[in-house]
Amino acid sequence: MVRQIYKPMTQDTPPMTFKPIKPKKISSQIAQQIRESILRGEFSPGDKLPPERKLTQMFGVSRPSVREALNMLASSGLVMSYQGGGTVVQSLIDADQDNALSELIRTQRERALEVIEVRKGIEALTAYYAAERATPEDIDRMEEILCRMDVQLKDKKPLEDLDAKLHLQIARATHNVIWLHLMQGIFDAMKDFQRGVWRNVYALGDDTRLLFDHHRRIVAAIRDHNANAARTAMAEHLTFSEKRCAHYITQEATRDNGSNNR
Repeated sequence: MVRQIYKPMTQDTPPMTFKPIKPKKISSQIAQQIRESILRGEFSPGDKLPPERKLTQMFGVSRPSVREALNMLASSGLVMSYQGGGTVVQSLIDADQDNALSELIRTQRERALEVIEVRKGIEALTAYYAAERATPEDIDRMEEILCRMDVQLKDKKPLEDLDAKLHLQIARATHNVIWLHLMQGIFDAMKDFQRGVWRNVYALGDDTRLLFDHHRRIVAAIRDHNANAARTAMAEHLTFSEKRCAHYITQEATRDNGSNNR
């Protein structure tokens, strides 16, 4: 057995520099946990965080500590607090509250086709990555939305909100928070336009059933972890949507011209 001999520090031994250990502030720990939850995609842009009272109970801390944590997150642009309206998660892509894209689509409807062209590229990839990365819980959420769509379809109720939820759930299943926030921003900008397409085009024929079948094929490919099939199914779905949106734009332009000629 070899004895280890302690050698005292000599002039040739480099000095060791230590820094005092500082306890981490409670509010910083709260902010870090909420930040990580947002960046994992557990909250989407526009989602409200639990109220301060609930957060106080969840973290087992004082209300001032929670309030300070929320102020820290607001300073970094991750959330926005509204008087009487709670704390809302902000988009990582665009922190500007005035949605210029939404206004552009409202004043120039044909611009929506340019957005759909971009969506075809983005969402084909989100479907591809979702098929590679989706967990059983992700797939369960998609299938739950499909079940709700089926019920709404049988009851002849609009599906536009569930349609958006499914597309965003697919983005969430990529486990890439940038995909999720990017898609949420696009859907927010397109919301009014898409509502018009749903109510004036899709709801008037057999399109709603056809769109539901599209979504089932996309989810089936993701469930099977067939990335190429998921990408193809999403691209075909959005090509169909692009044609229907073009029809809606022509229809509305004709209506506008008729109103102007009266």
